[in-house]
Amino acid sequence: MQLVNLTPHAINLITDGGTITIPPSGQVLRAEETSIIQFHLTLQEGEVPVKRMEYGVPNFVPEQTPDTYYIVSALAAQALRRHQPDRNDFLVVADAVRDDQGKIVGARALARYE
Repeated sequence: MQLVNLTPHAINLITDGGTITIPPSGQVLRAEETSIIQFHLTLQEGEVPVKRMEYGVPNFVPEQTPDTYYIVSALAAQALRRHQPDRNDFLVVADAVRDDQGKIVGARALARYE
């Protein structure tokens, strides 16, 4: 089984046997982002736009390869689910592990969007 990290940073999977670090592959899968202003909040200091965000077509989609899973961001996974609904080889990190400062240092699991 092979895991390919399509995020820009290393992924630390924390298991009973230790930590598995999956380095970035060098390719980053991102979903196209568009936004539309819905309305403005008027605050004492000024107006702040509130946008509706939409995530569309990914910048690339790797070929499906036997015994290979691709780790992507949650936004990319959601976009892939809409544009490639037949694919089940895209995973996201789940069950985050945080240090005493609240920073995410790893994950205990991987997940799939259905």
